Amino acid sequence: MTALAHEVIPVVTNESVSVDEILWETWKAMELPEGYRAEIIEGAIEVSPTGRRRHAVVISRTRRALEAHLSGGEYVAHQDANVIHRRKSWIPDLFLGPEDLDEIPDEEGLGVDAAGVPMVIDVVSPGARSVERDRVRKRREYARAGIATYVIIDDFDGEGAVLVLTAPNRKKATYEDEHRVPYGTEAVIPSGPAKGFVIGEAITRA
Repeated sequence: MTALAHEVIPVVTNESVSVDEILWETWKAMELPEGYRAEIIEGAIEVSPTGRRRHAVVISRTRRALEAHLSGGEYVAHQDANVIHRRKSWIPDLFLGPEDLDEIPDEEGLGVDAAGVPMVIDVVSPGARSVERDRVRKRREYARAGIATYVIIDDFDGEGAVLVLTAPNRKKATYEDEHRVPYGTEAVIPSGPAKGFVIGEAITRA
């Protein structure tokens, strides 16, 4: 496979098999070169490269701070795993789950069930496709799955901003509560296992 960056793989269907099932079976059979990942997002398989250095730095800072905040609680921060809901599969940059992810397996053992994930965090990568995926399409998918809190750390929103989304409306695929905080100001998680966790300059600084 060549030219993989941000590739969207189309699917041809027949009347006897659903689009979701074809996407699911195709996704399971994919073998990607090192440095790429595949997700099923709103009716398409999306292949994208792993993040750049800045992406990795922000994720690492966030994870270290989150682990300290969660210390002694029931949840820990995870990454590099499939979060699955009704034949959709996403790979958030970070997500909360029990320390033993075997407690929340998906039906086929390919990842974790979104029902057991109370919060996801994505750090936006450069490029129009990446920005739209995190701000729009993944936002809708996470809301449909009922994930209680979605945090977007976005270098490309003005001078940079953190968006904290809560109160998912599954039917409308929206979050009813939205709180946008520009870089330089502290964004605080308002509820859930990470309640009180602060995303500020220690995480977002250049």
